[in-house]
Amino acid sequence: MDRETRAKILADLRTRHAARKRANEDVKAARDRLTRGSEIKPEFEYELMAMFARNELSASVTIWALAAIFALASMFWAPWAQGCLWLILVIASKVILLELCRRFIAEARPDGDLRAWRRRFFLAELFSGLVWAAFALVGIESQEPAQQSAIFSSHVFIFASLIVLLAVRMTFASTMMSLLYAGTIPMTLAVSARLIMLHEPFYYALATMAIGVHVYFVFLAKGLQQTTLQMLAFRAQKDILIAELDEERMVSDEARKRAEAGSKAKSRFLATMSHELRTPLNAIMGFSEVMKDEMFGVHSSPVYREYSADIYDSGRHLLQLINEILDLSRIEAGRYDLVEERAHLGDIAQDSQRLLMLRASGKGLQVNMSIAPDLPQVWIDVRAMRQVCLNLLSNAIKFTPKGGTVAITVAPTPEGGQMLAVRDTGPGIPADEIPKVMQAFGQGSLAHETAEGGTGLGLPIVKSLMELHGGSFELASELRKGTEVRIILPPQRVLTSVAPLQPLGAERHRQPPATASRQPRLKVAPRPAPAPASPPSPTSRPPRVA
Repeated sequence: MDRETRAKILADLRTRHAARKRANEDVKAARDRLTRGSEIKPEFEYELMAMFARNELSASVTIWALAAIFALASMFWAPWAQGCLWLILVIASKVILLELCRRFIAEARPDGDLRAWRRRFFLAELFSGLVWAAFALVGIESQEPAQQSAIFSSHVFIFASLIVLLAVRMTFASTMMSLLYAGTIPMTLAVSARLIMLHEPFYYALATMAIGVHVYFVFLAKGLQQTTLQMLAFRAQKDILIAELDEERMVSDEARKRAEAGSKAKSRFLATMSHELRTPLNAIMGFSEVMKDEMFGVHSSPVYREYSADIYDSGRHLLQLINEILDLSRIEAGRYDLVEERAHLGDIAQDSQRLLMLRASGKGLQVNMSIAPDLPQVWIDVRAMRQVCLNLLSNAIKFTPKGGTVAITVAPTPEGGQMLAVRDTGPGIPADEIPKVMQAFGQGSLAHETAEGGTGLGLPIVKSLMELHGGSFELASELRKGTEVRIILPPQRVLTSVAPLQPLGAERHRQPPATASRQPRLKVAPRPAPAPASPPSPTSRPPRVA
């Protein structure tokens, strides 16, 4: 099964799972809606009730002050006894509602039965709404001529008090629409009825406006409730995300601890394997080489020498495998440090060719080398780059049949970097097996039939080392025609020579100033050489010594 088919199957399974999950959530929501008789979620319903209770408790003094102002104003058109009685009823209803809110804040729980509390709140709010509706009946029987001048003002004041009450209750009870209806509809009906009973067009208009204002405030309250529900939903999602993040953080911390423990165990294992395997292996290879070369005498049977050579070759192969595993492990663990210096990529390729020329000649292969002239030096880890070249060249020699050709090319890239390419005339690699070849211990199917034994670690090590250098690795292969591997160093690794600021021999500090007058040089006559001393004559007297 290819990757595309597997991806389609997984996507189909995820879609089905998401659809099944949405269907289960819809069924659960419908069941809860039928059970509660409301579309509000249980966790949100508790929050809405709590917000209503807190709003009532925070504005208790305001409602009492508003009721006192209404009662004092009613004394201008009604007996003071009716206003005082109405004020007492308002205070009593408010005390009942506040006590109920305090008990809800203290006793109610989100997972408890909220239907009983909703019923209590509804009855308390209905009683409060009926008491406020009684304000429209205060002074309704007053028809004295002395008070006829205040009748018009009383009706307008009652209408204004209705608007104020609607605004206040919309602010406090918008979280629970049933309570808003219970607290405002009685007063709206009472005010409208009082205005209609006057049988005048102006009061008919006021009654209509009262009903319209009530409807308008109901729509505003529904908008406030939807905004509150969205706020609660966003807060719940935020809490869920925070909980998921905390859970994921705990899982990631646990995974990190396990990864660190696994890394430490891996490091200890690699160190132990490096010491415990290399030490006896070096002894085996050393003694087998002594026996193979017959340093202490000729074997009595030639078979022993062949066995010694086999032991030495096997030990060398095992040591190479251990070294490759350790190198790959250090690279994957990020512990492979590059020791960088200046070097020529062509020199490294030539050294690798000389090291493997004997193996190529043994198989009858022709190795061609092509190095572009005047290549600048590069800033690389020489040991790592030599290992890269040896791995590529050894793979080409290994997988190329007898009489084949291996070509090595070192040239600059159009981007300013440098490239090393190794091409062979081997069996090639099928396109679907290239990802497998790039994995650790991975080999192609045709390679098992035509090539020597290998570990499958050469190409992964080459790719990792090139990534450490910031370069790239490219593998192109055609079945039955051969394989070409390219490693590309980025332009940052190429050391380009910088032209001198002043040409050699024409430096400014050596040139005489243009305005300075040149003084003629005086010619000094050469001093004549002293004449050679004549040898003393035999008759001359020696000099007297004082």
